[in-house]
Amino acid sequence: MAISNFPAALVPIIQTGYLERAFQQGLRSKLAFREIADREEFSVRVGETITKTRAGLKAPALTPMTPANNTNFDNGMTPSGWAVEQYTLTLNQYGDTIDLNTVTDRVGIASQFVQNAIVNGVQASTTLDRLARDALFAKYLGGATSVKTTLGAPGTALAVDDIRGFQTVFIAGVPTPIGAGANAMAITVNGATASATAAVADVVNVSSAIGSGGISGVLTTAANVSVANGTAGNAVLSAGGATVLRPAGRATSGALIAADLLTMSVLLDAVALLRRNNVPTISGYYNLYCDPVSARELFADADFKLLFSATGNQMSPDYRKGMVSDFLGLRFITTTEAYTQALAGVGTIHRPVVCGQGALVEGVFAGMDAHDVAPGASIISMVDDVVMCTREPLDRLQQIIAQSWYTILGYAVPTDTTVNTNIVPTATNTAYKRAVVIEHV
Repeated sequence: MAISNFPAALVPIIQTGYLERAFQQGLRSKLAFREIADREEFSVRVGETITKTRAGLKAPALTPMTPANNTNFDNGMTPSGWAVEQYTLTLNQYGDTIDLNTVTDRVGIASQFVQNAIVNGVQASTTLDRLARDALFAKYLGGATSVKTTLGAPGTALAVDDIRGFQTVFIAGVPTPIGAGANAMAITVNGATASATAAVADVVNVSSAIGSGGISGVLTTAANVSVANGTAGNAVLSAGGATVLRPAGRATSGALIAADLLTMSVLLDAVALLRRNNVPTISGYYNLYCDPVSARELFADADFKLLFSATGNQMSPDYRKGMVSDFLGLRFITTTEAYTQALAGVGTIHRPVVCGQGALVEGVFAGMDAHDVAPGASIISMVDDVVMCTREPLDRLQQIIAQSWYTILGYAVPTDTTVNTNIVPTATNTAYKRAVVIEHV
């Protein structure tokens, strides 16, 4: 029923059914992953790829010096050095654009210019968040996969679901393609030790994790793998691969069952792994990035409900709003950009990730908004390391402007290969120590 009370003769003068004079904002993704990246300036005139070196430490000297050898210029001591490790940061340019006819904009019911700027900004921020997410998961899901196709007979060609984490080994801290001899990678197939000498991607990617960057392929081993170990679904793990935690200690994603929900126990295991490697926290907590389903499942866990009921009345406002827990050592951050995977026979797999400081590095090109890169004929503004560029009309009627954005940056995931049990006695042997991925249904 109409709300007006005009006489019937005057009703036709009331315009109805017109569009509102402003654009309503659509739903957008909730971003989070770019926050974990340490931003570093990528200087101009150094090329598009830079190799950064991280210095290791020396093991404690626990053996007493022998007094009889305390002679000559060296005092009986043999010089020792410290190890280094390297990672590469490569720049790429990302961007997009929208054209706007200024005459059309003037006859429209709402400002397309402003809406174009908003849409460009949302697109840019979502792009960078997904680039950060993809870079992080590419390393922290690497080195842990499963046999794709059962061997017909004992052999050295093992089809696996994902070869990420099996393509390089670290030689003197430098990532080097795997090969025979010193470049071989120590792996386990269904718990049996083996040595991988090559990793070749399939021409057609059939990885079950293709949505999260998985790359199916064939691992070549130095010796035959038995049919029993080379059976489809068996776990294939790199000796230095990232640690992936699952409820009930499941060995692979495909081994998960419907009852394997997120639990406080698994979260505590993730925190313990980071603390074993002495990974720095972020303002006192480790960040847990998860989707809303993961956060909801936690409240169904018996251990968590017990903790909640014991502390609920005294819970701090920070805990109530942001789910920050002194006891768990975690800062819960929900995001719609979290990786999920629909796996046949299992259901939807969710992948929360617990991160410490230094898990991801973002290198931003220092010369993005310089006038020789962004011409003075444009209106240039820099917002959160993204250049928003409005180009003047160049058409014959001087009517069509271009609204664009671009950024020049790259993401890298540093390793901590120099941290071993000689340096930190509780350290794990994984090369990537600053984050832990959790998989659950």
